[in-house]
Amino acid sequence: MKLILLGAPGAGKGTQATFISKEFGIPQISTGDMLRAQVKAGTPLGLEAKKHMDAGGLVPDAVIIGMVKDRLTQDDCKNGYLFDGFPRTIPQAQAMRDAGVPLDFVLEIDVPDSDIVTRMAGRRAHLASGRTYHVVFNPPKVEGIDDVTGEPLVQRDDDKEETVKKRLEIYHSQTKPLVEFYGKWAAEGDAKAPKVRKVAGVGSVDGITKSVFEALK
Repeated sequence: MKLILLGAPGAGKGTQATFISKEFGIPQISTGDMLRAQVKAGTPLGLEAKKHMDAGGLVPDAVIIGMVKDRLTQDDCKNGYLFDGFPRTIPQAQAMRDAGVPLDFVLEIDVPDSDIVTRMAGRRAHLASGRTYHVVFNPPKVEGIDDVTGEPLVQRDDDKEETVKKRLEIYHSQTKPLVEFYGKWAAEGDAKAPKVRKVAGVGSVDGITKSVFEALK
C-alpha cells in the first residue's frame, strides 16, 4: 500500500495515518522527520538542507525529493509507505511523478473549514506535559486549568482563529490543487497514476477510520 494522505490542517490526518500504518504495516513518512534525520546524520542532502534552513529559507524541492527517494530504499518501505504532509505543492507532486515514485492511492480527508476552525480554535494545552484539551469536545474539569497539575492552560499561537484561517488559505491555494493534479493524471489512463479517493472527516473517529479502509480497497 503506497499512498499520500491529504487534508487541511486539523482534518485528523495524523490520527488516521496512525491507523493506516498499523493496518497495512507501512511506515508513515513525514518530510519534517526525514529532514531532521538527514541533518542529524550529516548526509550531503542533510547538509544542503541545513544551509537553506539556517538562512531561514525553504528547502528546495530537489533536495526533498532526493531525501524521499533515499528514504524509500530502506527496508521498512518494502510493503509500502504513507506520505503525510507531502507533497504540499504541484511542483513537488510533479517532481515525484517525474522521479517515478510509485503510488497506489491519494486519499483526501475532507472537512469543512468552519468545522476545522471550531476544532483548532477550541484547543487548549498544558505545555509542560503536552496534555491537550478542547473547550467543547474534551474540556478540563475546571475551565482553563490542567486536570493534573492545576496549572493554567494556554491556547497555542498555531491554534488561534486568525492563524487557523491563514493556514487554511495556504492549504486551499497550494495543497488542495493536488487533488485536481492527481485526478487529471488518473483521467489520462496512465497505469502508474494513483486512484484518487475522498472521505468525509466528520463524525466519530471509528466511523472515519472505517470509511478510510473502505476507500483503500
